[in-house]
Amino acid sequence: MSQSKRMKFRYIYQQFFSHISIIIVAFLVLSLLFAHYVENLVYENKANELITYGKSILSEIEQTPQATESIINRYSSVLETRKMSFSMFDQYGNLYAVGKQGPAIRGLSDKDWERISKGRTLVVNSDFKRFGQEGVTFVVLPYIENGRFIGGILLTSPISGSSAMVHRVNQYIFYTILIALGVSFLLSWLLSRIHVNRIKRLREATSLVSTGNYHVHVSSSNFDEIGELANDFNHMVDKINTSMEEIESLENRRRQFLSDVSHEMRTPLTTISGVIEGLKNDMIPEEDKERGINLVSQEAKRLIRLVNENLDFDKIRSNQIQLYREEFQLLELLEIIQEQLMPQAEDKNNQIVIEAGPEVMVNADYDRLIQILINITKNSIQFTSDGTIWLRGRTEGQSTIIEVEDTGIGIDPSDIENIWRRFYKADISRTSNPYGEFGLGLSIVKQLVLLHNGEINVFSEAGKGTKFVIKL
Repeated sequence: MSQSKRMKFRYIYQQFFSHISIIIVAFLVLSLLFAHYVENLVYENKANELITYGKSILSEIEQTPQATESIINRYSSVLETRKMSFSMFDQYGNLYAVGKQGPAIRGLSDKDWERISKGRTLVVNSDFKRFGQEGVTFVVLPYIENGRFIGGILLTSPISGSSAMVHRVNQYIFYTILIALGVSFLLSWLLSRIHVNRIKRLREATSLVSTGNYHVHVSSSNFDEIGELANDFNHMVDKINTSMEEIESLENRRRQFLSDVSHEMRTPLTTISGVIEGLKNDMIPEEDKERGINLVSQEAKRLIRLVNENLDFDKIRSNQIQLYREEFQLLELLEIIQEQLMPQAEDKNNQIVIEAGPEVMVNADYDRLIQILINITKNSIQFTSDGTIWLRGRTEGQSTIIEVEDTGIGIDPSDIENIWRRFYKADISRTSNPYGEFGLGLSIVKQLVLLHNGEINVFSEAGKGTKFVIKL
């Protein structure tokens, strides 16, 4: 473990050394190139100066050969003040005119002589051997007359002045590099710290997420990739948080569903088990046996209905239900529902009233629409006593409006949105369900209406009845 820690190379140092190494390499390359350029420039200017003086001397001697001595003396004095000297030689290299302290031409290679004899100027920026001095810059200008090489002029200048200038320039470059490196060192350290701190915040936030905290948020921007990464991290955490909330909600609903199913199935199973035990042990009087058998049959049908409705609901939720839509008369369908449910309504002293004209047509799946309206009407019958249930139908534009209204006990406004949930009971008194409604009917109704691309709304007030409005 300790070895792995020693092997780590922290990101801040990676950033810092990468920045500094790039800057150092760049400065070194630029400084070397600049120093070389300055050095060449200094020596080139010195050589050009010597060439200019040489051409001037040759030109004046050529124009006034009788004044050669005075020209040589004059230029010797001028060049001496600039620490320069010159000598004139013939085609064989012999000196015949020398300025003050003029150098003898010697040590030139055959290649150099060939170059000069062809009329080309020889320039040597620095030489430490041929003239017995500390080092000179020298130029050799040939003198051509009528296309024939007859001699030339040699001019020299010590390189000490040029070297001093180059040295000073190099010093300035060195000081500039030190200052620039100091500034770049500081800036690189600050930038590295900033980037590392941003990454550190992301790392700390990630650690919090790994411990189960999905409410963390890091500062983000679109300035660079780290900012975009922070944006993506926040988006990811929001998604995880939403997913966890959904998972928790689903788990709660699953537990509630299992509890409700267990509760709904326990009652008929208990009834069936009790009646069978009574029949088996002759504990039920003969005159009550038929009633007990009927009760077992009724409870068994309730269980079958519960299972079928659960399967039907799951099929609807998973889009496994296929609708067969057609155009048909709504009045005919409402009359069928009235006829089927009238015995149940009469048991509770209720009336079912139809209010729909024969011209009202509806485009829907016939069987599924009957299923929808039977579920809603049975729900109204269940919670209405000595009242009236209206089945209405009308046309509005391109839509058909179907209403089921009752004068029953109503629903508290705070419970209206919950009635679409599986097994929901808005009031404890509703747990007694003589008509086989197990809290799934309205859930199926909502899903079937949505499959028809329709909408369903509920308007109710406790103690004043309920109205379901379907728009297809």
